[in-house]
Amino acid sequence: MTHARRRATSADVAARAGVSRTTVSFVLNARTDAGIPPETWRRVEEAARELGYHPHGAASALAGGASHTIGLVLRQSAEQVAADALLAETLWGVASEARTSGYRVLVEPLSPDGGRYSDLLLSQRADGLIVSGPRVDDEELAALVADGFPIIVQGSLPDVPAPSVDVDNRAGARAAVEHLVGLGHRRIGCVTNAPLAYTAAADRVAGYRDALDEAGIAFDPDLVTQGAFDAASGHLAMTALLDQAGDITAVFVASDIVAFGALRALREASRRVPADVSVVGFDDVPLARHFDPPLTTVHLPARSLGKTAGQLLLERVAGRPVPQRTLLPTQLVIRDSTAAVGPGRSGGPGPSVHH
Repeated sequence: MTHARRRATSADVAARAGVSRTTVSFVLNARTDAGIPPETWRRVEEAARELGYHPHGAASALAGGASHTIGLVLRQSAEQVAADALLAETLWGVASEARTSGYRVLVEPLSPDGGRYSDLLLSQRADGLIVSGPRVDDEELAALVADGFPIIVQGSLPDVPAPSVDVDNRAGARAAVEHLVGLGHRRIGCVTNAPLAYTAAADRVAGYRDALDEAGIAFDPDLVTQGAFDAASGHLAMTALLDQAGDITAVFVASDIVAFGALRALREASRRVPADVSVVGFDDVPLARHFDPPLTTVHLPARSLGKTAGQLLLERVAGRPVPQRTLLPTQLVIRDSTAAVGPGRSGGPGPSVHH
């Protein structure tokens, strides 16, 4: 049985030629302005030839010279982007940083099920990319990072060595569920914000489990259902959760937008919020404080996330070192959708209510 040979990377070329990956990038993208000595140039070209290395097509487009444009790539479908209530704040943060350094921002939704970075970058040259919300199985992104080009991940990809900026999803989720435990709840459901292939979703479930463990509450997989970014998925997931665990007295929904659908499902099931079921969201989107009832949620600093990602990327484009992992804190915002468990409550349906 034959095995496909591993594709050589710029790191392999750098190791063979005894130079940095940045030098390899400059040589193989013909950056004559970089002042690489002729002998070093020849050594890099020879090493690349011997290894059969060719720069990634998209990476070549990135490194071909300064376009004074950075890309914000959203690994979401167009529908998910349209439902992203924090995108405007994140983009404001990125753009404000870019503007101060004379850069423009190109925003591109790239569906996790289809779009390719190479298609994007060969048609729209950029000096670097912020990639928001990638999946753990994003192989093309891993190849771009291996080629040494300026990438900042907004989110978390533990197996891809790109610098990343994120909120502490796990700590935020833990604080949300600790709040529910502190109100006396023991049967606490969880609706995820997205499939667990997204690291933010997995981290928020981990925080939910941390809080249960700390309180001595056994984790029950029947109390977890999966949302998928939008309110419709929250409605479906909450309906399923009530079908399989009708005695819950509280639920942590790991996205406010998903929570809006979950609240509708609770109303349809004649469960009052918070009298029968307390609900905590995550993100603190602008509508959360105006919903009925106003939603207790975890505040995500979207503008600061954008500004920090923009700063880090511009440092990378300039060839300066940046921290490998930057975590911004979250904050629990308590509103009217959570309350203490009442005396004698079992978590079953409350009296019928009409809306």
